[in-house]
Order: sequence, then C-alpha cells, then structure tokens
Amino acid sequence: MKHRITFFSALLFYQISFAQQKKKDSIQTNELLEVMVVTGTRTERVLSSLPLPMTIITSAEIAKTGVTRLNEILNEQTGIILIPDESGFEGIQMQGLDSAYTMVLIDGVPLVGRSAGILDLSRVSVGNIERIEIVKGASSALYGSEAMGGVINVITKKPKKDMFSGSLSYRYASFNTNDANANLLWKKKKFSANLFANFYSSDGYDLDKSTPLKNLENFYNYTIQPKLYYDFSENLKLIVSNRFYNQKMDNVAIIDAENYKGDAAENEWNSQVKLEHKWNSKLYSEYELYATNYKNDSFLNDENDVLYDKTYYNQWLFRPEARTTLAINNDKLTAGIGLNYETLDRTYFSKNVEFTSEYVFVQYDWNPSEKWNILAGFRYDNHSEYASQLSPKLAVNYKINTDFSVKGSVGYGYKAPDFRQLYFDFSNPSVGYTVLGYNVAEDRLNQLDAEGQILKRVEGISFNTPLEAESAVNVNFGTFYKRNKLKVDANAFYNSISNLIDTRVVAQKNNSQNVFSYFNVSEVFTYGLEFNSAYNFTNEFSASFGYQYLTAKDKSVVDNFENYQYIRNAELQTIKINKSDYFGLYNRSKHTANIKMAYTIPKIKTDVNLRVFYRSRYGLYDTNGNQILDKHDTFVDDYFTANLSVSKYITDKILFQAGANNLLNYTDPSQIPNLSGRQLFARIQYNF
Repeated sequence: MKHRITFFSALLFYQISFAQQKKKDSIQTNELLEVMVVTGTRTERVLSSLPLPMTIITSAEIAKTGVTRLNEILNEQTGIILIPDESGFEGIQMQGLDSAYTMVLIDGVPLVGRSAGILDLSRVSVGNIERIEIVKGASSALYGSEAMGGVINVITKKPKKDMFSGSLSYRYASFNTNDANANLLWKKKKFSANLFANFYSSDGYDLDKSTPLKNLENFYNYTIQPKLYYDFSENLKLIVSNRFYNQKMDNVAIIDAENYKGDAAENEWNSQVKLEHKWNSKLYSEYELYATNYKNDSFLNDENDVLYDKTYYNQWLFRPEARTTLAINNDKLTAGIGLNYETLDRTYFSKNVEFTSEYVFVQYDWNPSEKWNILAGFRYDNHSEYASQLSPKLAVNYKINTDFSVKGSVGYGYKAPDFRQLYFDFSNPSVGYTVLGYNVAEDRLNQLDAEGQILKRVEGISFNTPLEAESAVNVNFGTFYKRNKLKVDANAFYNSISNLIDTRVVAQKNNSQNVFSYFNVSEVFTYGLEFNSAYNFTNEFSASFGYQYLTAKDKSVVDNFENYQYIRNAELQTIKINKSDYFGLYNRSKHTANIKMAYTIPKIKTDVNLRVFYRSRYGLYDTNGNQILDKHDTFVDDYFTANLSVSKYITDKILFQAGANNLLNYTDPSQIPNLSGRQLFARIQYNF
C-alpha cells in the first residue's frame, strides 16, 4: 500500500510544482474555462463561485472515453463508486452513502423504477448528453428526501441557433455488444427540436464457465427521446420532452438441477411539458408538468414450457411544479411549489399502494460583496404516509482572490422508509437470492423455513420493533483554486445519519444464496476527504488526479464495542479483538483514486485517453460471526483497473475510435460479478 500512496503523492507534487514553475505561461487557449451550472441552485451559476461540492462531466469528456452508458461514465469519477447491490444492478455510492440517497434526474426531472432500491443507470445512453452535473452532499432543501446524499442531473443537448446538424454512430465491442446512435438537432426561427435514438444489445458475459449460469444474460434495448421547443417570443418558451425505453433480457435459472427459461422486459416512459416565462428583467418563472411510468415484467417456464414464476413492477409518478426567481440587485430569491402523486403495484404487494406529498421550497442567493456568496434555503414536505419534514440548508463561498476561494455548507435531510423497504417480497428466479421488506420478513422467513429452503438464520436478528425513518446532517468544507493551466479543488465531508436503513443478510438458503432484509443501523457516520486536480502541461498533454479517503462506521458499534469483541478464528478458537480492528460499514473502501491522461497528436488528428482507477480492499459480509466487519473477516482485495481509448478523425466529419475497458483484464467472479473481463471496442461516427 505504501508504494501506491507514494506514487499518487509524487504525481500530485509534480503537478503543483510544475504549475508554479509555469505561472507566467498564460496561453488563453489552455486556461480552464468557466462552466455554467444549474443543479446546485436551480438557477444558472458559475461553477467556481458555487459554495457546494460539485462535479461537471462535459460531452467532450464523455466522447473521448468511448463509454456508452451512464453507469460507465459515473464510475470513472472521483468519489463515486458503482457497486452491485443484492439485485445485481449497480448502485451509486457517494460520500459513503448508498444509492437510495442519490436522486437521479434527466433534464431536471427524476427517474423512477428503484425495483431493488437502486436505479439501473445502464438504461441511460450517453449519446445525447450535453453535460452531467453532480452535487455531493445533502440537497433535500431543493429536491426532497431522495436527495439526502446528493443529486445527479443529466442534461441533454439543445439547439441554440438556426441549424440542422447531428451525428450517426455505431460501436461494436466484446461479448457481441452493439451500440448504435442517431442524434439530430434542428432549429429554424421559433421552432427547434432534438431527436435521439439508441439501440444497445449484448450476448452478456460469463466469468465462471464451471457454473451453468452467466453473470449477465443476453439482452437488447432501445431508447427514443424526442424534444420539441417553441419560442412564442423572447420571453415565453415552451418545451415538450418525451423518453421511451424498452429492454428485453433472457431470463435463465437452474432450480433443483432443472433448467428454467423465460424473459424479462423493462418499459419506461416519461413526459415533461415546461413553460419558461420571463416577466421582465428581474422576474422569471417556470411551470412544469411531469409524468413517468416504469414497468418491469419477467417470467420463468420449466422444461415443459409450463409457467413456474412471474413477477411484475408498475410505478407511476405525476408531478406538477412551479418555480419563480426574482432578481434583487445582485441577489436572487427562488421559490417553488409542487405535488408528488405516486402509485406502485408489484409482485407480492397485497394492493396497489399510493401516496401524495405537497412541498414548497425557498432559496435566497445573497452576494453581500464581490468576495462573499451565501445560499440559504429550506424545503417543507407534507407527506400522506409519514411525518412532515423541514429540510434547511446553508452554504457560504468566500473568494480570497481571483484564483482561490473557500466554501462550506451544512444541510439537513430526511428519508422515510419506502414501500419496498416495508413490503418487498422478491426472489430472483435466476440467481436465487431473496429480498424481504421489514414488515413481511418474519412471516416469509418462517414460510421459507417450513418449505425447507432455509439452511440457517443469522443469530441475534429480530423484527420486533418498527422500522423508523432516517434523518441526516451533512457538512462540507472545501477549497477551489484555478490559475492558468491548473485547477485544484478539495472537500472534506461529514455525514451523521440517524436510524440509517441498510440491507443485511438475515438467513442463508439451501441454494447457497442469501436472504436480505432492511434494518435501522442506529446512528451511522461517514467522513472523509475528496481531492481533484487537473493540469494542462502543454497544448497537447493534460492530466488529472483524483483521490477520496472515506471512513464509514456504525456509532452503536463504536460506543458498545464490548458486545462485538469476541470472534471465532479459522481454528474455531474464541479470541478477543480491539476496537481499532473494527473496519466499518460493508462495501466501503477507505481509499479510491484515479489518474487520467489525455494526449492529442494534432498532425494526425488523434486523441489518446488513458484512465487508471484504484479501489482499496473492502468487506461484503461478516464471516466470523460477531455481526460487524473487522479486520479478521474476509475482504475483497484492493485492485487496479484501466480504460484506454484512441480517437482519430479520418476526415473532418468521420471519427474512428478504438480502445479497451478493463484493459488489465482484472476479474473476481465470486466477489465482483459486475466487473467483466477486458472489453475491446471500435466505434465509427459521422457528424454532419
């Protein structure tokens, strides 16, 4: 480990010292340009002046990497880890918090379909993305309970002047993976439009040939996303946006030595109608109506083609919202009001459940001087099923000079247990694991036990007390430095979550798979440091370095360690461990890092892009029986991965790209099923 830290430290020192030597080099084309963002405040702001920890991924960055899905590009960002949940899908982990606390938006409106607590982000193509804005830390003051850990907003492309342009692309990769895109942009006077279509398919992959099932089965999906714009005038504009997504996947399982086959289908539809009204130079309003539906249906037939199992999921969300921003000298007052109406019908639910919540939010963007910026706001949610909640937030940015600023924020968030955490009853027909909602877990475990499916139950776990709601306090303090070719930002964070709801293994089935359920993990805290730096060494070569240190622990374990300090070692001897041996929460790495290098060869119109990623060891399960993760448990070893892409313009309009994801071909089939082997790819794109 020491040699890895030394390597990363040496790179950082080299970046800073090289920047100091080149201070006088002020070539304008190499300066790191200002970026305008909207997610952090719901108004347009310059990124460098924003008093919140935020990351921007531009369309140019995405194109150079050669990735095609949203989960892939997010997995390359500092402080973001995508990990496979009990569902097999990849969930976002930010600042040590699971994906249930991160809201995912497309053009400012939320995606739904957390069928196992996480959103499958591989269903979002990156082919028409203008930029991705990531706000880290509690954002409930603007976005509600799902944003307790942060917000990811995918912003799609929009024509800005009279034009007709677009691109056609096709990418072929290992595992017979196909990705085809068509993106058309058109604008003429008052009318404009963006039409995007994507087709994506794969034969899947199999990391362990000794087992009859693949890690990922065959699938195909397509996305159609039309957006229409009409400008009634300079002050009144209409936007109508739709998105249609459909996926089919082979559904295969081996149950009691028999083959079961079927398929799984996903369907998503969302529609947004928004009216932008500029009343005058000081007053601006947006009126928005949003509706979305997500369906997931799957079935398994036995060898005689007789139905063995069928599951379904059907979620609707309707959300009208109105927002108004008033400019007061150099300041802005933003207020909004809205309503969420949500219904959910799914397998094993006794009825179609529904809830409504009304909300209002207010934010004041105050600039008392050129050096100070203060954001203060709150949101009030009135929920039909749970206690109403007030979520305040305060953030401050102080500009020491033109190059350097410091910023800090504190926010409060709230998240009630959702219907899945209370009433979910799901068994994966192909893999065989089971996930049970807290309120149904005891009865279902008894039923599975009576059917002879349970090998053993985890001792000390009961369902006698109700599952409680969560609340959190988030604190961030950081710095931002930008001068000529160098940009550095650092952020220290702290999250204190009361009554955290997390999954735990409650039993093991006879098929060697686990049964999961949901529990309040008393008070959990996470803290750490995130660091990012980028430097343009020359016109042709640039590099960046990112690092996150993370500690995530259960406070009740720290305070009552005497209840956990005795374990059985490999020789089945009882030994005593120290408090320092407590590692923390499951699936959290203390250290993650990345190095990204981009090299351009102008003479041959070629770009080379190399990214190297490191994740330190982490634990998935308690393997010695004391119900916590300590250093004597079995860990997933630390590992490196690397992605490489090479892009060349054959003509001004034709781009050819080739590369490899997971270049080092690192795999761990038993512990990291979502990490396929080396994937080679080639892509051709025509721009017009």
